Amino acid sequence: MGLAEEVNRDAFRDSIATVDEEGKRNWIYPKKPQGRYYKWRSYVSYVLLAFFFSAPFIKIGGEPLIMLNVIDRKFVFFGQIFWPQDFYLFVIGMITMIVFIILFTVIYGRLFCGWVCPQTIFMEMVFRKIEYWIEGDFRKQRKLDQMKWNGEKIRKKTLKHAIFFGLSFIISNLFLIYIIGDHDWFSLVSDHPREHVGGLTSMVIFTGVFYGVFSKFREQVCTVVCPYGRLQGVLLDSKSIVVAYDFVRGEKRGRFKRREDREEQGKGDCIDCHACVDVCPTGIDIRNGTQLECINCTACIDACDAIMDKVGFDRGLIRYASEENIREKKEFTFTSRMFAYTGVLGVLVGVLLMLFAFRTDAEATILRAPGTIYQKTEDGRLSNLYQYKVINKTNEELPIHFQIESEHGEIKMVGKDLVVKKGEYIEGAFFIILDESELDGMKTKVEVGVYGGDRRLDVNTTSFIGPIK
Repeated sequence: MGLAEEVNRDAFRDSIATVDEEGKRNWIYPKKPQGRYYKWRSYVSYVLLAFFFSAPFIKIGGEPLIMLNVIDRKFVFFGQIFWPQDFYLFVIGMITMIVFIILFTVIYGRLFCGWVCPQTIFMEMVFRKIEYWIEGDFRKQRKLDQMKWNGEKIRKKTLKHAIFFGLSFIISNLFLIYIIGDHDWFSLVSDHPREHVGGLTSMVIFTGVFYGVFSKFREQVCTVVCPYGRLQGVLLDSKSIVVAYDFVRGEKRGRFKRREDREEQGKGDCIDCHACVDVCPTGIDIRNGTQLECINCTACIDACDAIMDKVGFDRGLIRYASEENIREKKEFTFTSRMFAYTGVLGVLVGVLLMLFAFRTDAEATILRAPGTIYQKTEDGRLSNLYQYKVINKTNEELPIHFQIESEHGEIKMVGKDLVVKKGEYIEGAFFIILDESELDGMKTKVEVGVYGGDRRLDVNTTSFIGPIK
């Protein structure tokens, strides 16, 4: 291979498919995909879309299935409320997610992007399907865009963008419901606009953003905005499973001719039909190898398999495989490394689920009142003053009382009985009264249990100050 040919072969790395040589937007017209992978991706998308549209309205114990209220710092997952006091769970969850993404990508490549990423699901399984229905397949879309404005073009473009805007409006409303909850959202849309200027402004902004992304920006979200594609360069290696072209079997490319001995002619199984390029939603040629634009959507696999069936060759010229599998002509197997990494992923998820499962329903902070010393009661015992704060993390009111766990003493409340409303907290004070004979010295450790009815919710260890012995 000459130097010029080698340089030309790698020329695709100098630019991305969505930008031409002058730096202008290169509009992508992908062919409508079809095939077994596309069918299964559609099924997965329908399930995830159903979950997305229904989750804010499904209630568990009066709370939505999922709510991410960053304004009030209230987060709900499967009916369980998480407050800022559960921040450690958020940190552990974020660390777990980062490690999960790294390990998952090292093994399975960009599988997330092609199958469950919200951007891919909405773009390819909702908006793109509407576009195919109104404007036709890729050639008809290109022809429609190139023709002068006439009745047909005005009608189709108006209908398409009206539906796109309507869907964007629905998605933006759902987005708000995930943040503020369905009750506050209903007030937002039913009260006078003057009472919810901020909320309505947010709704308009979200609608504009979603409409702009799915009607104009499209695949550039994956190639320009999303950092995940650029992380592939450091996360993937020759053993990672990706959507890959079998260059050993496919090269040298050549047009198909009936009754031709391709091996004798020095040709591989790739008939250079460009079906894999035509169907790619990001406009790349998968035969050039793994690229940051590739979202592993499997559209090229389905397109290539269909061509292989027509010409009588084996399927799998483009398939899920690693570079090592292809180079060494190995079939895909679940390696020991995959087992090990998958095991680590399982452990991480298990630990996180365990932390969620054993999270306490209430969290209490009990501290001895600063600047105070012990006092003697009328019966000769000693008392210390303590301040408390109790947070209710449940969906119901909690009647709270305190009980000494480690010593035979008494707790005397300052004020009335405690009832903490759901998702709220109370503050107050109480005295711990102990007999001097029960003290270990100047400082004695005391365990105070926090009870909701007969159930212990939390335990705090504090110190009791007594006289120097």
